[in-house]
Amino acid sequence: MNIRTVSVPAPDGTPLATDVCLPDGSRLRRAVLIRTPYGREAHRAELRGWAAHGFAALAQDVRGRHGSPGEWHPYRGHERADGAATVAWIRAQAWSNGEVVAAGASYAAYCALVTALDVPDADPGAAHVEGVPDAVIAAVPALGLADTAREPGGPERLWARAGWWAAHGDRHDSDPDALERALADDPRLLEHLPVARLAERLATGLGRELPSWPGLWDDRERGRLVSLGATARLPLLAVGGTRDPFAEDTVALWRGWGGPARLLLGPWGHRLTADRSLPPRARLNLGALYVRWARAALAGRLEPTRHGAIALGDSGRWHDTHRAAPPSGGERRWPFGSSTGLRLLHGAEFRADPERPVRSDSLAVPAGGDHADRCLLLSPPLPRPLDLAGAAVARINATADTPSADWAVRLTALDPSGRADPLALGIVRRTGPPGEPADITVPLGILGRRLPAGTRLRAEIAGHHFPAHARNPHTGDDPVAATRLVPSRRTVNPRGSALDLPVVARRRYVEPVPEICR
Repeated sequence: MNIRTVSVPAPDGTPLATDVCLPDGSRLRRAVLIRTPYGREAHRAELRGWAAHGFAALAQDVRGRHGSPGEWHPYRGHERADGAATVAWIRAQAWSNGEVVAAGASYAAYCALVTALDVPDADPGAAHVEGVPDAVIAAVPALGLADTAREPGGPERLWARAGWWAAHGDRHDSDPDALERALADDPRLLEHLPVARLAERLATGLGRELPSWPGLWDDRERGRLVSLGATARLPLLAVGGTRDPFAEDTVALWRGWGGPARLLLGPWGHRLTADRSLPPRARLNLGALYVRWARAALAGRLEPTRHGAIALGDSGRWHDTHRAAPPSGGERRWPFGSSTGLRLLHGAEFRADPERPVRSDSLAVPAGGDHADRCLLLSPPLPRPLDLAGAAVARINATADTPSADWAVRLTALDPSGRADPLALGIVRRTGPPGEPADITVPLGILGRRLPAGTRLRAEIAGHHFPAHARNPHTGDDPVAATRLVPSRRTVNPRGSALDLPVVARRRYVEPVPEICR
């Protein structure tokens, strides 16, 4: 199947470079539209896959990227209007039957969603609303500027944003390895203060300016697309990975969606790929699933409900998301300081020093010593295999002697041989009177794992998780603007602290494809 490149006019006349792949034959076709800042040519195999199943498939460079002229302003530009114009253009083509699925992953998922949402007075009874797709596939959705820049609990996502902005910000094309090269030349690059002016130092390694970097941190309004999704009536397929940093946003989008909504959470990271060494039972053909779901969605065959499936790690087993979502009754509490829960090894009192922060890029933990930098706890070996599916939470009773404090909780699974595997991570920011005990809830994300018998759970409670997250200066100043760092003394009260894990009490497995497409 041939792919041709055309120019689709934006509302102001800007020509948007668009690859079009049509199936053989002359009958009218449904269409799939992907709008991306990452280069439309990378989707050519995907377009041919859609066309082989009878869909007209299009991939478009967003304004200001790759083959499309103009200026690109991530999350603040023309994505909704340009997407709506492209959907209208598709419906005007001689090969179109009028049905359009907007699809995409990461920022491209954002493009698909804003095209489908924020449309006032749309008539849900109309066959097609001009400029609005009929269904949306949103994979690992990066939902907005504020949603990607900060955790729901406040701390800034430093490593991910620096890497993304270095690779894609303020340029017409992409350079995926830009941050790695800059760090090779300047290993302490991400320690630069203030964070708001990091781009000035980063520019030396990149050989170019990043003028949009400071504005990245200005927007603090989270959840806009999730809120708009409550009024949507078109079908949604939300796809994510339990190892993806935006898994909680994917679940929130699905949970709040107003139309028929399906959720698929696999054992994947942000690239939706699994380790190639995994057994075949742990793999899933996402392309075939997308096609089957799109056909059901456009034909109106989806039940008007909200359900889906979550993978139990690489076991090949999938759990019903209805049973994985609280209140499922399968929650298990692991109290701190208990022989049957999490035993305190050391660090009930510790020192969180932003000059020597606990590292996010190492699972090594201190063996002990007089100057703990974290609270460390360990469970006894699991007496039997444990299935986890759903939201995990740490609840800690703790004290900080500074007016602002971040609380990072990292959960690691240690297999019977002692090999460490990351299980969950959560970090929240709390402000309050110094020295005053507080009950702090730290969401640990969405788990989908099967832990074998003999596994131990190791929990770390720290004041930093750097460089994944910017360091809290502990002064009460905004961490993005701060230039002065001070240490913070912490106390964790084991008696008032516990870990709540979403244990699958009754193993009722589902097949993911039929579950998503019914």
